[in-house]
Amino acid sequence: MVTRPREQSLDLSASIKAAGGRAILFPALAVVNAGDRRTLNALIDRLDRFDFAIFVSPTAVNRAMNLIRARRELPAGLRVAAIGKGSARELRRFDIDEVLTPEHRFDSEGLLALAEFADVKGRSIVIFRGQGGRELLGNVLMERGATIEYAECYRRVRPSGDASALFKAWARGEIDAITVTSTESLRNLFDMIGTLGRPFLRKTPLFVPHQRIAELARELGIATVVVTASGDAEMLESIIRYFCGPHPSR
Repeated sequence: MVTRPREQSLDLSASIKAAGGRAILFPALAVVNAGDRRTLNALIDRLDRFDFAIFVSPTAVNRAMNLIRARRELPAGLRVAAIGKGSARELRRFDIDEVLTPEHRFDSEGLLALAEFADVKGRSIVIFRGQGGRELLGNVLMERGATIEYAECYRRVRPSGDASALFKAWARGEIDAITVTSTESLRNLFDMIGTLGRPFLRKTPLFVPHQRIAELARELGIATVVVTASGDAEMLESIIRYFCGPHPSR
C-alpha cells in the first residue's frame, strides 16, 4: 500500500509493479494550493535580496519553481539547498544542478550540519515549504544569526478517502506492506481507517524513510517497522530485501 499523495505516488507504484508487486494506492495526504498568493508572489519578486533558498520537499520545489518561473528566473547569486535527494532531483528537472544537500542524514538536522550553514550571521534565507511545516530548520538558522522568511506554497490536508475497499483487501491477505513517508501521513492513515482498520495496520510491516516516523509508528502499536534509506529506489530495495530474505518476520 502506497500512502503518498496520488500525484506523488506514480514513480514508486511503477517501480513496485516493475519488480513484480502490486501497488494499492490509498493517499493519506493531499496537497492543495496555499490560498492567497499575493504574499508569496511579492517574496518571489525580491528573491535578489536573499543569500540562500532552501526547499524542504519535492512538492515545495515543484510548486515554488513553477510560480517562480512564471514571474522570473532565479537570481544568479542565490545559492540553492534541498533537504533530501528527492528535492534535489526535482530541482534538476528545473535545470538547477548546483544544490547543497546533506550527505548522509536527509532532514533538517542533516542540512544544518553542512559547513555552509554553520555560520550564517547576517545572511538572508528563504525557506520554501508547506503551511505549518517543521520549525527546527528556521529556528536554528535564526539562532546562528540568519534572517529567515518562509515561503509557504502549499497546504497539506487529510483526504476523505473511503477505506472499505482497503478492509476487504486486508481481509483477503492482499496487503503485505505499507509505505509511509511522513508522520502527518501516518497520523492521517491511523484516523482514516478507524477502529476497524487499526488491527490490520498494527500487524502489517510498515516501511518508512525516517526514524521520526518509526517512533510514531511504534507509539501507535505497529509491530514491524522498517526504516529505509531516503528515496523511492531505496525504499523498494528494503521491501524486496525484507520479503526475499531468509527469515522475513511477517
